[in-house]
Amino acid sequence: MRSNYVFTSESVSEGHPDKVSDQISDAIVDLFLSKDPEARVACETLTTTQLVVLAGEIRCKGVYEDGQWAEGALQEIEDTVRAVVKKIGYCQDGFHHETFEFINRLHGQSAQIAQGVDAKDNKDEGAGDQGIMFGFACDETPDLMPATLDYSHKILHRLAQDRHDEVVSFLEPDAKSQVTLRFEDGVPVAATAVVVSTQHKAGYDTGEQEAELKAYVRKVVTEVLPEGFVTDETVFHINPTGSFEIGGPDGDAGLTGRKIIVDTYGGAAPHGGGAFSGKDPTKVDRSAAYVTRYLAKNVVAAGLAKRCTIQVSYAIGVSEPLSLYVDTHGTGTTRDADLEAAIAKVAAERLGGLTPRGIRTGLGLNKPIYGPSAAYGHFGRKPEGDLFPWERTDLVDALKAALG
Repeated sequence: MRSNYVFTSESVSEGHPDKVSDQISDAIVDLFLSKDPEARVACETLTTTQLVVLAGEIRCKGVYEDGQWAEGALQEIEDTVRAVVKKIGYCQDGFHHETFEFINRLHGQSAQIAQGVDAKDNKDEGAGDQGIMFGFACDETPDLMPATLDYSHKILHRLAQDRHDEVVSFLEPDAKSQVTLRFEDGVPVAATAVVVSTQHKAGYDTGEQEAELKAYVRKVVTEVLPEGFVTDETVFHINPTGSFEIGGPDGDAGLTGRKIIVDTYGGAAPHGGGAFSGKDPTKVDRSAAYVTRYLAKNVVAAGLAKRCTIQVSYAIGVSEPLSLYVDTHGTGTTRDADLEAAIAKVAAERLGGLTPRGIRTGLGLNKPIYGPSAAYGHFGRKPEGDLFPWERTDLVDALKAALG
């Protein structure tokens, strides 16, 4: 690995059109899991000017069975969608939580997929799809996340908090950030460039009001980044296009699953290509990415490596993973092959293995816990109660013991 370099990651806010779609899709996942922990959900969302469309496949006791919707289910789905948009803060002419057109095209899960995935007779539950999934952790931040992405998320989260708390009056929901850091000896030491584009109320693109907005954003960035990271040499680009009044789904159509790098590691690690939001935890795109993050984070938390990448792969309908690969990028305290064996042993003992069922039960994923993950990243979050169980570091001692 290079020791001295410059690296960049970006994030998008809860009001970004793609993130609006992600949050709606995960709200549907949570709704169905709250009714049936074994629900099957694959919900895609399209958002655009005054329109939200749901599409996908579902199976859920008490909601959709034998090709029929339960009484009141369709209205509950629509109410859930509108509540998400309201919570984000969209009450604009081009996208308003009370008045947008809503189209629901969810339908039953394919029986042929179900027969290959469901547990039956002596067959364990199979993976919901084929694919490769990656987990990653590094020691650049206390959350064991890439620093560029961590700070990009935190800048936008702070803007959203200030908007909701009415600390400032000129912010609207849509925003993007990008942080470029300089690394020396592999450690982030300074911000060379910061980009923040935030939707704003009318008039905040000229004169004193524009100056107020830019001064506020610079203040937020300086407070979020570690002391000394912002210097006289840091280049700021705040709303570099000028006006940003039209935003969100009115400014650009949004789709579920288009921000997979924002959702994961900001480009600092490989990505298998599968999105998370809108999928129940039988889909290994989601659950296996969570468990590999869990394992990689515990490796770094245990001091067994400064950086750790883990890959697993699956075939649809097959329960056991096809492969497990560990790379500590030359930072490990033991051989990567030995660490692979230790991870497999600990996963078997503590999770019941790396099968879809083992992951779901071991991490407690069959619960309505996904809404909070749909904005500001799925990783690097604080585990609280049932939320973000893949962020716990409770395998540290077990991994050390497995390595002898």
